[in-house]
Amino acid sequence: MANLASTYRNQGRWKEAEELEVQVMETRKRVLEAEHPDTLTTMNNLAFTLERQGRDIKAFKLIEECVRLQTQVLGINRLDTTSFLAASIEWQTERLGIGASGVRE
Repeated sequence: MANLASTYRNQGRWKEAEELEVQVMETRKRVLEAEHPDTLTTMNNLAFTLERQGRDIKAFKLIEECVRLQTQVLGINRLDTTSFLAASIEWQTERLGIGASGVRE
């Protein structure tokens, strides 16, 4: 299902990708736990799918949760963690209009 969701994302079929990613994430949370790297990857993918649909606030909350869990479980020095963190910072500054002070500009 994750591969099909990825295919939908690549085709710009955002709603279908979102539906599958939610299913995959919930299944992985139940089977592997919320902190498992595969679950976190799915969470990250879902956040990007939401962002592409213009659902910035929901996407941002999800990516922040992903960064928090990734940092807690695998540490800050992992490539995945820094990638998720970079996305979070980019969304804060560019899409949500939040400056370095953490205040909406």
